[in-house]
Amino acid sequence: MATTDTTTTATGALRAGGAGRIGARTVSRVGFGAMQLPRLRDDRAAALALVRRAVELGVDHIDTAQFYGDGFANDVIREALRPEDGVLVVSKVGATPHSGGPHPLRLAQRPEELRASVEDNLKSLGLDRIPLVNLRRAERGPGLMAEGDQIVDIDDQLATMTALRDEGKIESIGISHVGMAELRRALPVGLDCVQNAYSLVARDDEEMLRLCVAEDIAWVPYFPLGSAFPGMPKVTDEPAVLAVAESLDRTPAQVGLAWLLHHAPNVLLIPGTADAGHLAANVAAGAITLDASALGALDAVPTRPGDIVG
Repeated sequence: MATTDTTTTATGALRAGGAGRIGARTVSRVGFGAMQLPRLRDDRAAALALVRRAVELGVDHIDTAQFYGDGFANDVIREALRPEDGVLVVSKVGATPHSGGPHPLRLAQRPEELRASVEDNLKSLGLDRIPLVNLRRAERGPGLMAEGDQIVDIDDQLATMTALRDEGKIESIGISHVGMAELRRALPVGLDCVQNAYSLVARDDEEMLRLCVAEDIAWVPYFPLGSAFPGMPKVTDEPAVLAVAESLDRTPAQVGLAWLLHHAPNVLLIPGTADAGHLAANVAAGAITLDASALGALDAVPTRPGDIVG
């Protein structure tokens, strides 16, 4: 049953992590990232059940992309979600699948490629309009860096995104993988979301986060527990995190996610998983209260040298 109570989703479930906002939409602060759904390619029933379980747990904000499993994630989301679930589906453009290549993805930064990617997302998600699309830039690491004809001026990309919004194919615009200069250039189009690599151990983008708070833009970190690359710093290795987790009888990963929610009011999380137990643990992190002592200990953790910041 639909409800206007901001503490609950359209299905009546308590919002995971409480209520946050992307643009004019109220959403659960703990969402779900679909990047790992393709791990369940050989068990489609499990993939569908995982998305349904997320909705049952109070998640109504799902982050996906056509290039996650070459359409598999989008296809599962289309089948699993119902209109009455009221889930905000966020997608991303700027890359495309590249099966058989040296990487599973290749960049697709040119304006015509961005438009084609939006059309692909509309088709695979079964939507007439995508609620929000993030433009994934490629001017800095981690991941693939733009070369040759993939080096595209951000203003040309934003013009395409704005045109797609004006045409009704997308409802709002976000941006990902950006530095401060790019963010400032993008502000005039009316951004609703910024996605950058950011965690307790990777806080080089603190100035951007503060700007997003001031501009009422959702800050949606990827790599929320530190770098996914081998040998790079991880939140769950930090002694302060381990100590707080032990004191609260929680996992270090839950403490790392909880810190993000406490750190700024505009933070929304999209932790990804292909496991129902991990999904429940991620959602439960949204209910953790960190007192002044715990926050002080965690805030004192420095940004670690060698972090990959997106």
